[in-house]
Amino acid sequence: MTVRGVAVNAYREALPILSVSALGGLFAGLVLGGMEAELREIRGLLVLVPALLATRGNVYGSLGARLGSALHQGLIEPYVSANDDRLRAAVVAAVASGLFVSSLAAVMAFGLLAVLGQPVAPIWMLVGVALISGVIGGAILVTTVVTVVIVGYRRGLNPDTLAGPVVTTTGDVVGTATLLIAARIVLAIGGA
Repeated sequence: MTVRGVAVNAYREALPILSVSALGGLFAGLVLGGMEAELREIRGLLVLVPALLATRGNVYGSLGARLGSALHQGLIEPYVSANDDRLRAAVVAAVASGLFVSSLAAVMAFGLLAVLGQPVAPIWMLVGVALISGVIGGAILVTTVVTVVIVGYRRGLNPDTLAGPVVTTTGDVVGTATLLIAARIVLAIGGA
């Protein structure tokens, strides 16, 4: 294949997904803009938002890359099976990493704001939001990443081209939506 052919093929695969990514990012911004009340109630949550969104992208982007590599190398089959130990291990590692890093980010945000003398919600609230959004978001992101990578591969698309934009967009949209849900749950618990 010529250089031009490779470039045309890459754009053909990536352009639609990148367009959807732009729309998804705008939607995530709208959700975040609608969280004013929750951001006021849970002091420090705004500091935590970028860390949590980056965590989702990094952890689940890595999952997508691992799955793409495993498919290319023939280490996993291009279908989802509950008996596939490699797939299950990759998913468990991604979810565990996501939850650990989300909790760590919440603790670090609390510590940083406390050291700087800034108003901050109780640590349990920040960790609660991080964990609840991590569990809900992790389930959605795992399903999305595994489906997109495997279905894309079966349809002849390069999973490496798909995984990055899909994870970024889904991570932002799901991340902000689950943060809103988690913040409301934590506020309901804290007000009870």
